[in-house]
Amino acid sequence: MNKLEYYLSHPVNINMARGIPSSELLDLSNDMLDVLTSKTNFINHDNIDIRNYGSLDGIKEAKHLFAEILNTNEDNIFIGGNSSLNLMFDLISKSFTHGVCGNTPWSKLDKVKWLCIVPGYDRHFAITEYFGIEMINIPFVNGDPDMDLIEEYIKDESIKGIWSVPQYSNPTGDTYSKKCIERFAKLKPAAKDFRIYWDNAYGIHYLDKYEPIDDLLSLCDKNGNPDMVYMFASTSKITFAGGGIAALAASKNNLEDISNHFKRQTIGHDKLNQLRHALFFKDKEALLKHMDKHAEILKKNFDYIESAFEKEIKDLATWNNPKGGYFICLKVDHKAKEVIELCKKCGLTLTDVGSCFPYHKDPANSYIRIAPTSLNEEKCKVAVEVITTVIKSLK
Repeated sequence: MNKLEYYLSHPVNINMARGIPSSELLDLSNDMLDVLTSKTNFINHDNIDIRNYGSLDGIKEAKHLFAEILNTNEDNIFIGGNSSLNLMFDLISKSFTHGVCGNTPWSKLDKVKWLCIVPGYDRHFAITEYFGIEMINIPFVNGDPDMDLIEEYIKDESIKGIWSVPQYSNPTGDTYSKKCIERFAKLKPAAKDFRIYWDNAYGIHYLDKYEPIDDLLSLCDKNGNPDMVYMFASTSKITFAGGGIAALAASKNNLEDISNHFKRQTIGHDKLNQLRHALFFKDKEALLKHMDKHAEILKKNFDYIESAFEKEIKDLATWNNPKGGYFICLKVDHKAKEVIELCKKCGLTLTDVGSCFPYHKDPANSYIRIAPTSLNEEKCKVAVEVITTVIKSLK
């Protein structure tokens, strides 16, 4: 019995479809549950009782934390609930019903289009598909989005936005170059309500060392485009998934527009959770020490996968060697669907075929997102053996 026959007859029951933290990663934040007690001083720096209503845009301490994460000014921060994806969904929904900063609501337009950097994040694409927005693929060229193509497309006034994950991109692991970020800041879209949705979800999820990227918000302002970008981040993969806090950074004009929307939706988000995070991460040094621990845990699986792929399938596939983030992007020319389906028969669940593209349509049937972050060392080795066995069987 060969390896493939063995796994087909003895399925492994391993799921690596999503990039979720392992229990070991979540354990790193357990002490945060103890930072608030009945003895805590709940009157914050702004003389606000955080147990009460108010502070729609978040408490100062949480804004300072996210200014550190996003490498921007805390005056530009708006604190949301637990999910940055929720913030993105709400902003697009608001754009349809009430428009962006006084512009025509998108629901009254004949056509709304969106640029999608691919391979990319499936949950981004799910939002724009849900609202019936026409999505247009923008490929990577040498690690950066094709900026020539972006600059050409935005001449169309119906193009209202672009999804982007600028650092340790999901799933390619690419970090946009300094030149690329500068070109984003200098974009001249035809649509006044065009917005860059700059989802820096993995900005401090490094595997080797902390390498912050330039602040696009400041660059946009410098280049006469102060309102062109919304920047997002959350602590969902830093502390507790589903129990973190999310934030966006934007211009004063955008923040006024956003606040005018959210004040009808809520009186304020969970300020106790905001304070809990701020007390746990006393300063940037503490935050980075915490992320060093994340990196130490995560790097083991990433290093193992890269070495195993190099040994077993270097002539049959290509993949990235990311410096951070949560994914490895595996490319098997014209065989992704077959690999994913056969892995499933062996008991290994991978992300659905085509998930890295709008409408779940991978034009080349080639990309597979590998998400090893939730697996212990033993399960990671088994999963990799299943993947490499399947790929070799299809050569």
